[in-house]
Amino acid sequence: MDSSPLMNLDLRSPLVYDKVEAMPPEITKNDEFLLFFNLDPAQSRSIEPKPERLLGSLVFTGQKSVDSGNFQPEKMSLPAGNYLFTQVCGALSREEWLDLAVEQQKDGLWERYKLKNGLYVRFLFEDGGFVTQLFRPLAD
Repeated sequence: MDSSPLMNLDLRSPLVYDKVEAMPPEITKNDEFLLFFNLDPAQSRSIEPKPERLLGSLVFTGQKSVDSGNFQPEKMSLPAGNYLFTQVCGALSREEWLDLAVEQQKDGLWERYKLKNGLYVRFLFEDGGFVTQLFRPLAD
């Protein structure tokens, strides 16, 4: 798994998605999805979080907006703001991106970032391949 180094990303405008019930089992190069999870409060502050206990509830699943005719789905977004950001080439499994989230948290806490209690996971196709991105909101 080839991941980008931990980065502090200043997202200048929100990324907007249509709320959907769930992601399909497989995604295509025309798909883009965003998942948002609350994190367990104790685990989200730990330098050694337990992966099986880190994720809290799935708040929403979003799909990049497509022309849906007259139907106006509920909108969700990755808000503008500051994030710890990590990107990996490939459409990672839940276990793989969760391991990456644990490493992102460890590195972020080691670097003394103040992390908020949430995790965005984005799946998309860019530059000829699938990409998985993790966004962890930073406190002001």
